[in-house]
Amino acid sequence: MPFNAARLDLILADHDAHRRPRFNRLWNYYRNHTTPGTPGSAPGSDGSGVYHLAQEAGLPRRIRRPANGVERECVIENDIAWRLDTLVEFMFGKPVTIHSTHPDHARGAAIEQFLRQVFDHAGGVQFFQNMALLGSVYGHVDLLVRHQLDHCSTSPASRIAIDLVDATRGIGLVHADDYRRLEAFALRVDRMREDDDEPNGVLARIRQRLGRPTASSVETQTLVYTCDQEQRYVERPGMFNTARRLVETELNKLNRVPVVHIQNLPLPFSYEGLSDVEPLIPLQDELNTRLSDRANRVTFQSFKMYLGRGIDGFLDRPVGPGQMWQTDNPDAEIQEFGGGGLDPSETAHIDEIREALDKTSGVSPVAAGLIRDRIGNLTSENALRITLMGVIARIQRKRLTYGRGIEDLCQLILQTADVHGLFRTHPDERAVRLSWPDPLPQNERQQLDNAAKKLELGVPRRTVLAELGYDEIALT
Repeated sequence: MPFNAARLDLILADHDAHRRPRFNRLWNYYRNHTTPGTPGSAPGSDGSGVYHLAQEAGLPRRIRRPANGVERECVIENDIAWRLDTLVEFMFGKPVTIHSTHPDHARGAAIEQFLRQVFDHAGGVQFFQNMALLGSVYGHVDLLVRHQLDHCSTSPASRIAIDLVDATRGIGLVHADDYRRLEAFALRVDRMREDDDEPNGVLARIRQRLGRPTASSVETQTLVYTCDQEQRYVERPGMFNTARRLVETELNKLNRVPVVHIQNLPLPFSYEGLSDVEPLIPLQDELNTRLSDRANRVTFQSFKMYLGRGIDGFLDRPVGPGQMWQTDNPDAEIQEFGGGGLDPSETAHIDEIREALDKTSGVSPVAAGLIRDRIGNLTSENALRITLMGVIARIQRKRLTYGRGIEDLCQLILQTADVHGLFRTHPDERAVRLSWPDPLPQNERQQLDNAAKKLELGVPRRTVLAELGYDEIALT
């Protein structure tokens, strides 16, 4: 079925109604951004501060809104962000090395150098970190490869652009018979434009009176990529309605959708993957709720109160150090109550929630550098690996999906460069393999000994140098 404006409207409407709100919620729980406000200005806020956090939406109404005119405190501890950041740092804290499988050493080195230049132009290690972060939050990430006309650049590699597409802007349309194949991909981009009429013209004044956008307003462009063509639709806010129309169609020289789709974690029979944020949301809400309850309990019980019996003028004299009362009543007494005492069950419940977050995410506080006494002495590399077994296992699982995606991305880059005459390659020359660095710190002497043994066994020299973090091209 060919693409047209009517079909595109249905696809975008379904995305806005079902998927986009879910993706925004996932990002809000990771980012937990602050929004300014005044007491009572934000819906559902407790009116206790001048800003509100995104995760407040998951708190019960009894905490978010004042109860009987008494404001309650909201305590938000974002245990999601640092866990995802730790996973990203373990995955791409060190650069991954891309090797060409070409049998000719010189030709393989040239291919590797071109790919390295393309990724360096895209951001290097930071590009891979952003890719892993978007995938962890949304459950998948899409990579769009395009050829850009840059007349000021003399490097062919800089004319290959790799765009990270987050799930709120990119929509993948899968094949009806195979959910793993892309039939088309739509990308929405908001851009500033100038209106056709003058800023002070008649149409501009009419739009202003009707509350419609005037000059320098934002227009939404939707780019649709299929196997045979590229279409550009423009959605311009008009005077009375908003219409989307096709303004440009180009031939797709690649004969494939120029998008590489990467699942964060495999999810069978689904285009999207598993998000690292989604299973943590209920636990995060429970943690914030219990922390808020404890904060309110401490607030109301942190001040000691006194009950005086049989003492004249007890209310006229303040309670303080060295304060004394005199009475002839033998039954007089001062009873102390209140104060924030320990609640073992509450503390145990909060600790159990944190342990559940550790198990669900696979990231414990040890991975982020928080060393507790109960883990014992980490006297060897094996002890450290056992302690971080959950993180390592999750990283190995992620490397299967991201590694396959990076290999497909390299093949798409080489194909795009060949079609546009930037770097000629044959389809048989575009296969690559990856060398992942060890996420844990290693002893440098041990690394050199292992490298020498690999050379004795016949492992290629450039492979050994890449594992050590050296660039063979720079050395030669």
